[in-house]
Amino acid sequence: MTAAPELIDLVLKVNGRDFALRVEARRSLADALREDCGLTGTHLGCEHGVCGACTVLVDGRPVRACLMFAVQARGTAVRTVEGLADGDRLHPLQEAFREHHGLQCGFCTPGFLMLAAGALEADPAMSDDALRHVLSSNLCRCTGYQNILKAVRAAAAAMRSGAGTRE
Repeated sequence: MTAAPELIDLVLKVNGRDFALRVEARRSLADALREDCGLTGTHLGCEHGVCGACTVLVDGRPVRACLMFAVQARGTAVRTVEGLADGDRLHPLQEAFREHHGLQCGFCTPGFLMLAAGALEADPAMSDDALRHVLSSNLCRCTGYQNILKAVRAAAAAMRSGAGTRE
């Protein structure tokens, strides 16, 4: 007979909201976000940290949520794709992805949006080469990356000029 796994009580702060959870120590942040918090915008692709579909921001830095345990996120601020828009007002990255056709099937899109948000918030004047390097860490099987790159460049320009920024 095997013993029931130990459950850990924790509070995750996600998109400015507290979620009181009871999880197994081995539960991934991605699973906790999707199944326990009901935030299904974080997608699971490879579940090995390779594809980037599960990218979220933890204390402002892009993290592969499939590689992080939920208990490791205790005491941090987690932001998911659901936390980008301000009510009905889309984030400049979301607007740019729509305007520049930066998505096709949309499966990888939340991860790209969060990766780009973290990168641009850290360095709004990121060079094209640096941006290309950052975006190359996520995988997309549909777009060929050119429209994703165009969308992120357009969002970066809008964010630098103050257009579309949230007040």
